[in-house]
Amino acid sequence: MKGKGYVIFLSVVAALGGFLFGFDTAVISGAERAIQHIWGLNDLMHGLAVAIALYGTVIGALFGGVPADRWGRKSALLWIGVLYFVSAVGSALAPEVYSFMAFRFIGGLGVGASSVVAPMYISEIAPARNRGVLVALFQFNIVFGILMAYLSNYLIDSAGLAEAWRWMLGMEALPALIYTLLIFRVPKSPRWLIARQGKVEEARRILQRTDPEGVDQAILLAMEERERATVKPGFGALFHQQYRTVTIMAVLIAFFNQLSGINAIIYFAPRIFEMAGIDAGSALLSTVGVGVVNMITTMLGLYLIDRIGRKKLMYIGSVGYLVSLTLIAWSFSGGVVSSAYLPYFVFLFIASHAVGQGSVIWVFIAEIFPNEVRAYGQSIGSFAHWILAAVIANIFPFFATRFGPTGIFAFFAAMMLLQLLWVAMRMPETKGRSLEQIQRELRR
Repeated sequence: MKGKGYVIFLSVVAALGGFLFGFDTAVISGAERAIQHIWGLNDLMHGLAVAIALYGTVIGALFGGVPADRWGRKSALLWIGVLYFVSAVGSALAPEVYSFMAFRFIGGLGVGASSVVAPMYISEIAPARNRGVLVALFQFNIVFGILMAYLSNYLIDSAGLAEAWRWMLGMEALPALIYTLLIFRVPKSPRWLIARQGKVEEARRILQRTDPEGVDQAILLAMEERERATVKPGFGALFHQQYRTVTIMAVLIAFFNQLSGINAIIYFAPRIFEMAGIDAGSALLSTVGVGVVNMITTMLGLYLIDRIGRKKLMYIGSVGYLVSLTLIAWSFSGGVVSSAYLPYFVFLFIASHAVGQGSVIWVFIAEIFPNEVRAYGQSIGSFAHWILAAVIANIFPFFATRFGPTGIFAFFAAMMLLQLLWVAMRMPETKGRSLEQIQRELRR
């Protein structure tokens, strides 16, 4: 197998790390009440047991690029699958809360590392003309994994199994095992082989199967990039003058992603609806709508990303953010906009995110770094994303109570105005260019 079918297969396999990412993140929602009751956890310990995976995610994102750079993207993807499998089995069989938290932390490491390695691997094997949609499969699989976790939890709960929460958590072991076995069938990254080991002929054989039309240009440009590199790869290199600009770009797009308020809405959607006076039952139903809108508009983003480009999607998303966040803030303020329309404003916000930032962020970060430091650059971008996600998840309830939902959503809207200005003035378009061409243009 070679050509388009082969590269789609490889991209789908790597993107399954995103499915496990979404599944692992959401599956705890079905078990968190049970573990609090069974182990008699106080509120503080209960919160830590639920959030411990997020701390693992931050660590995994920061250091996930190190093994990917040293031993290769394929090896890192394989160990990510092992982490997911061990976490699923261990969490399901945990006899008490401390071992449970240890295994959930291991799963968090897998989530963080997969957000680094999977988009990077796909970007390095995909042809330039459809790299965007292939890398964005990772984001689609995150959304799909979340929905499958909710569905799995519902079916297991409906089956009336004894200790259903253990089955919910253990269910992740099956896709984790399939993913791990499939990784044995993917080749090493050709760009990594050239940049880190100088194995040009092995890289050529892989590129002849994944990008037969662009293989010669890709080899030539990758070799030139390797010879041009003068800074030793590592986190310190990202702040060298040669790479500082792209490092700032990666951190900014990650910061703007979270300063939109996306995780505040995802994590606290029922609470937000109830704050507007919507009854609990309707609030939960509206949350299901959030998941459906997210899935549909993520598919739209995948369709558009290689057709109209990353920058135009960011324009669409930024304007959508501004309109929806302003309407959300206004509906809470008691203005002429009724809070009865709040769910529709939230759906517009989710659609804006899925088409814009949700589709673009992992693609853009994976594209802008040179081959020799891409692993570390992807780690910095993912770490910025996850550390801010953790901070916002922790402080949102406090600030929503202290300043009211009007103030906090007005703040998010102001941040999205800054994003729009950044997109207009500083964000480059990367559509249709090889990775090496992108680096040449950014260097100029």
